[in-house]
This record gives sequence, structure tokens and C-alpha cells, in this order.
Amino acid sequence: MPRYTDICILSGMTILKFSKMHGLGNDFVMLNGVEQQIELQPAQIRRLADRQRGIGCDQLLLVEAYTGAEDADFSYRIFNADGGEVEQCGNGARCFARFVHEQGLSTKTQIPVMTQGGRIVLNIEDDHQVTVDMGIPEFEPVKIPFVSRQLQTLYNVELEQQTVELGAVSMGNPHAVLQVDDVDCAPVATLGPQLEVHPAFPQRANIGFMQVVSPQQIRLRVFERGGVETLACGSGACAAVAVGRQWGLLSASVRVDLPGGSLMIRWPGEQQPVMMTGPTEHVFSGTITL
Repeated sequence: MPRYTDICILSGMTILKFSKMHGLGNDFVMLNGVEQQIELQPAQIRRLADRQRGIGCDQLLLVEAYTGAEDADFSYRIFNADGGEVEQCGNGARCFARFVHEQGLSTKTQIPVMTQGGRIVLNIEDDHQVTVDMGIPEFEPVKIPFVSRQLQTLYNVELEQQTVELGAVSMGNPHAVLQVDDVDCAPVATLGPQLEVHPAFPQRANIGFMQVVSPQQIRLRVFERGGVETLACGSGACAAVAVGRQWGLLSASVRVDLPGGSLMIRWPGEQQPVMMTGPTEHVFSGTITL
């Protein structure tokens, strides 16, 4: 696999080399910032993410060397298609693990990484499957962050024309989870945008719509921060299982079926990390002029 890592400046233009990857259809532009410095403005990120005028992606992931005090080999930054930076992405974490191997940056099968949402550990399995230690779910409202006077397993959130019941949790980034009878008919396109920017979520939130098929299986759709429903959301799958476990609906090991495919989520319970296993795919590599 060739290593696409260089940035060239020619006549005031930036020629950027990239790799395109996806996890269950949740797609990423991957950039190697370990071997050279990369700084992109929000407008440039939006250009790269544009599916008509750029490469096209749900998120851009910038891999960097880690220089802090924690035990970590790398750090990475994640940007939504609207140019805004976010804390965590489960599908992006899996793609990151494969990317650093393909770029020759690491040969380890267990890779500790720092993100804005905290430290995670990636384990590379066979057949391009990656298991991610996503950390311990955080339910305390102030740490999500979520505006509430006290910790509850179920919250009532007022919208203009209705009251919505939901669970709230942080998986390194804020999530709301709603239980629905059928995800195919769930009001993702209407409730998703309203709840994403609701004042109860001061940093906005990813909104998951969960259908419980059995204690070992759920179906899930997620409206992500940045204003889009993606084919898959790894941290959203972890959040749904954590909330579903709190509600007493799910077992410790759950298959999460998303529009783009399935993830296996394992969470033994309180004060234990959530483990997520799923596939990654390298789509193509190339260059683009900014």
C-alpha cells in the first residue's frame, strides 16, 4: 500500500495527499500529520468533505504524533463535514488503526491513542476488524454536558410541539438516545435537527433512535452533530447500548444493526469500558489541490 503523506506548495496552491476510508459506510478523509505539519481552515475542511466539489466524507481525521504525558502512541483530531471539530468517533477510531498500519507508522496490534474525548485503546483483529476500548460511559449531566438538576436514567425534553423522553450519555462526545418502535419510521429528519441544537445540550449532541429487537440485538439510526444522518455511528452504537442497559432492556453483549452494517458492542456495566468491534475498508487514495 503506498504512503500518501506529502503536502506540496506550488505557486501558492496546496496539493494534499489523502486516503479515503470507511467503517460501515461512515466515511472519512484520512490525513497523515505525523510526518509533516498540516493546518486546515474550516472552509478547506468543508471543501474536502463536499461530495460534489471535493473528495466527500462524513468526517475528516487528522493523525498526529502525541507529545503529552499519557501513555499514547498517537493523537488525532476529528472534524465534521461542516468544519467543526468534535471529540470522538468510534468508526473513525477503527479506520485510524488501519490507516497507521498502512502508512507504516505503527506495526502494533494494540495502539493507545489520545483524542479530545480522552484516551482510547485500539486492538487490530483479523480480516480488518478492529476492537476499540471506548472508555467508561459518563452519565453525570455536567460531564456530558446536559442541562439537568440531577442524574436520571430518563429525561423529558421540551420541544415546541411535544415532549420527548430520552437518555443522555457521553462516550467522549455527547449523545441522546430515544427508544422507537421501528427505526424505519422514526422521525430522524425532524427530531434529529431539533434535538441536536437543543439548549439542554450546550455543546450539541448526536441523536440516536433505537429499536430494541431483543436483549441481544438493536437497530439504530443516528443523526450526528454537523447536521447529517450517517450510515453508521460507532460512538452512537456504544451510547445506545449503554443507555439501553441502564433502562434494563439489553444484555452485556449486543449486535447493533445500523443502515451501513453491524457492530458488536460489549458493556459489562458500571465503571467498565465499552468495547466496540467492527470492520474497516480502504476505498482509495489520491491528491487534491486546495
